[in-house]
Amino acid sequence: MNLEWNPLYRSVSAMKFHLLLICVAISMGPLPCSQAGVTEEQMWSAGKLMRDVCLPKFPKVSEEIADSIRNGNIPNSKDSNCYINCILEMMQSIKKGKFQLEATLKQMDLIMPDSYKDEYRKGINLCKDSTVGLKNAPNCDPAHALLSCLKNNIKVFVFP
Repeated sequence: MNLEWNPLYRSVSAMKFHLLLICVAISMGPLPCSQAGVTEEQMWSAGKLMRDVCLPKFPKVSEEIADSIRNGNIPNSKDSNCYINCILEMMQSIKKGKFQLEATLKQMDLIMPDSYKDEYRKGINLCKDSTVGLKNAPNCDPAHALLSCLKNNIKVFVFP
């Protein structure tokens, strides 16, 4: 059986490739003459890679809706919630609808500029229980709850 023709195989392979690109971009470290940690440009580049993997999986989520989410207007629909869930899973912030506090803090340290970290650390800790008691299927409600909580508790909201 030739797996290259299987759509699931191609999707998983593409996701692994994009995750590899993110890891390479992050491991390159800061640019000369920049502050410690990643730059904003590197952060947004990593976010774009995640967005490029997740957006095609949810055809009802247009570029405009994704831009609206990035700007902090978070609709509560199955498709937008599951798109958010896809991004949060790639960030290792959610797994099967459960918030992953330690993994989120580690990812924040890797993919955010130092100037964002204190504010995000506080917001992440305030939102650590936002997914408790919510079921992931069928509407990806924990992702919506987590992102809404973060948006309400972090002054400079960032989402791909």
